[in-house]
Amino acid sequence: MIRSSKLSIRFANTGKKNDVFLFIEEYKKVTSFFIDLLWEQDEIPNLLPKDVTDQAETWLSKRAIQCAAKQASGIARGAIKKNKQRLFVYNKLLEQRLFIKARKLKKIIDKHTSSKPDIKHLNPELDSRFIHFDFENNTFFDGWLTLSSLGNKLKIQIPVKKTKHFNSLSGKLKSGIRLNKKHVTLMFESDVKTRNKGKTLGLDIGINAVATTSDGQFKESDCDEWTFNKIIQRLNKKKKGSKGYAKVQRQRTNFINWNINQLNLSKVKVLKLEDIKHVRRGRRTSKYLSHWTYAEIKGKLEQTCENLGVQVEYVSPTYTSQRCNSCGWVRRSNRQNQEFKCSQCGHATNADLNAARNIATNLRAISNKERLLHKNRIGFYWNEVGQECIVPVAKKYATCLW
Repeated sequence: MIRSSKLSIRFANTGKKNDVFLFIEEYKKVTSFFIDLLWEQDEIPNLLPKDVTDQAETWLSKRAIQCAAKQASGIARGAIKKNKQRLFVYNKLLEQRLFIKARKLKKIIDKHTSSKPDIKHLNPELDSRFIHFDFENNTFFDGWLTLSSLGNKLKIQIPVKKTKHFNSLSGKLKSGIRLNKKHVTLMFESDVKTRNKGKTLGLDIGINAVATTSDGQFKESDCDEWTFNKIIQRLNKKKKGSKGYAKVQRQRTNFINWNINQLNLSKVKVLKLEDIKHVRRGRRTSKYLSHWTYAEIKGKLEQTCENLGVQVEYVSPTYTSQRCNSCGWVRRSNRQNQEFKCSQCGHATNADLNAARNIATNLRAISNKERLLHKNRIGFYWNEVGQECIVPVAKKYATCLW
């Protein structure tokens, strides 16, 4: 498992910052030169030969040129591979006679085929030949990063201070870094074994409660009585781009991290999450809902599970909030905001808790064809794999899925 952490270079003086800026700009220029050479080739090697690297006119050292050439090769190969994958999917869509999706993908292919990768925000990736760390010193700073062998007799010593995130990471510090004009990114490599024993837990991600588990774990408010809903409402009132907006964004992130850190996953082997994709694509959402960050919550959950060795599985979110976890009856009217009451058996509980228990259940898969029938308007039983479906006689119009 690889984890990264950023250390700011703001403690360096102006001269050192200028040296870093000049090196990055020259490195980007050389990388762009190699991408132009490689773009029209059918086969791109991982390591470029000496006769190719010698063509670059630059003050960078031979080592730095080799490093830029390798990074350019990876960027070019990745972009070409992505275009080939799109073309493969396009042909598959034609075979399946899905012409509308095929036309949309063809527009993307035509747009990106001839365009070269944008390296405007490229960060040089330097290995152990260029860097030296010194975290054992008696100075005001926690450590020093020395960059050498860059070319033009350039040697840059950058003071750094460790962050809370940096100190929280464990494992072996890798020798490579990614250099930016404002920070340097370091990587840690650690071996975390996946758990072989434990229970399966379902988790529902929401607005009122960030995370609700199938065993009843959830935190609606912190010690200061802040809830996720209140923070989103506060963010909704701020002007985007202002200092106040950025401050509330940090509060939202801190609340998400705190909330997920409260979860007890010590005896959990598998955590099941809803596989929600394209939350807002193709639909209008209110300004309030636009501040609900599903991706940030999901990323924090994945990171936490990875650190603990918990396996993460994704299930379809279809009808998980409308199914009764007690009897399996699915109807759209079962859920009313945060309250869930089954119209069949009368089971009532918190809607998020009900959804989390459905996510944890091993339910039969619902195909897109079945979903488009909108059986949840009338009602149907959605049972676990291996269970028989029984429809009560009293429900004349009730249907049973499978």
